[in-house]
Amino acid sequence: MNLICLSELAIGQRGVIEEVETEEQFRWRLQALGFRIGREVRLIRQALFGGPLQVRIGSVNVMLRRHDAAFIHLRAMG
Repeated sequence: MNLICLSELAIGQRGVIEEVETEEQFRWRLQALGFRIGREVRLIRQALFGGPLQVRIGSVNVMLRRHDAAFIHLRAMG
């Protein structure tokens, strides 16, 4: 199974979270926002010049730094 980072999704592309590789406290913060294994996420938009990503997880939109999104690994879906 090929995994990609959340930061590599194209706008409109969806994926299912397979793992979150970050320090424990930040992982807890992400989980509180809904970033849990098995949840589907969709990239809504990307800010210019390496700025944050707008991601929809469930019915919530979250802004996430590209650097932090690189620690969230997904199985891409169309």
